Amino acid sequence: MKKLLILGHTFPEPTTTAAGSRMLQLIELFLEDGYSITFASTASKGEKSADLKSLGITPQTIQLNNSSFDDFLRKESPAVVLFDRFITEEQFGWRVSEVFPEAMKILDTEDLHFLRKAREISVKQNKPVEEANLYTETAKRELASIWRCDLSLIISEAEMALLQDTFAIPKDLLFYVPFLLSPASNHDALPHFSEREHFVTIGNLLHAPNVDSVQVLKKEIWPHIKAKLPKAELHIYGTYAPQQIQELHNPKEGFIIKGWAENSHIVMQKACVCLAPIRFGAGLKGKLIDAMQCGTPFVTTKIGAEGIYNFSTEINNDEDNWTDFIKKAITLYTNEKAWLEKQHQGFETLVNRFDKTLFIKPFLKRIDTIQNNLQQHRSKHFFGQILQHHTAQSTKFMAKWIEEKNK
Repeated sequence: MKKLLILGHTFPEPTTTAAGSRMLQLIELFLEDGYSITFASTASKGEKSADLKSLGITPQTIQLNNSSFDDFLRKESPAVVLFDRFITEEQFGWRVSEVFPEAMKILDTEDLHFLRKAREISVKQNKPVEEANLYTETAKRELASIWRCDLSLIISEAEMALLQDTFAIPKDLLFYVPFLLSPASNHDALPHFSEREHFVTIGNLLHAPNVDSVQVLKKEIWPHIKAKLPKAELHIYGTYAPQQIQELHNPKEGFIIKGWAENSHIVMQKACVCLAPIRFGAGLKGKLIDAMQCGTPFVTTKIGAEGIYNFSTEINNDEDNWTDFIKKAITLYTNEKAWLEKQHQGFETLVNRFDKTLFIKPFLKRIDTIQNNLQQHRSKHFFGQILQHHTAQSTKFMAKWIEEKNK
């Protein structure tokens, strides 16, 4: 049986983060292809961590900067090692290359961290995100990680284009894998327009783009919507809300911090419209995928819509002007025809862009091709081995120094 070792920064929490949902989608894909899976992390399992054992996956806690991982790796002898973000690859990639070089190394970027951080800095400096400085220390680290791995999974076509066109990353080191969704269930079973009420937004409130989005809603958007729709409420769902978000709770204004939603689809289906004024971020926005699955039209920004539609699609619900954003939200809330049109657009987008059957076979074929020609693939991209050599030396000896210090 083929073995997959996943090295996670944390154990996946699919009910709190889009990244957790994506990881379970990847896990399901590998299970269906007959892989035996071990999921290892230096983090402790939380209350909301997925029950991996019930899926037939072996969870394992590992230590950072400790040679015990080398023994663990030899015992596992995986065919494939998957890192869930570049930080994890930095920590353990050199050990995999040194102890078990025959394993194929895959990096799941989740989203491009350097892109998200650069955009956040631009917003804080009141600069257009299009002018964000991408040539940062984080970019150097993340791009180096991509070069060192045999394949990197990219969740957005916009990020695929950025990596190839701006940073000249070879296409055969990258593979486009968005959210992998099952075919839609019966849309007629979803609540109709007349059965829904209120607005909703949802997201992990430790995530900076979500915190900023809630603050924008409070200051720039909700007062104007509430003035036009006095009976409407905005329900904000999300776990790990910081104090600054909890303090925005104001039932009299219809601005209600609801906290964690155990099932995001249940609360999304009850809502009439999803609001997502996302000013910075990267990758795909899980809340918008959830909204489309639940037949809930959304209003977002160009950053929010990035990767959702293909490049040729006319996007009519990405508003960076808050006046237009507010008008769009009110129209969708009050106009059933407009609401149904946006709902239908969402259903079509899911079928055409995120049906997992579009990606599974090509993805597994790419893995098999690289595995069967691993040395040739690495020789073709020898620059990655150069980065592995230099990075490994600094990371390796720092780790060994820490290990000695901890004895």
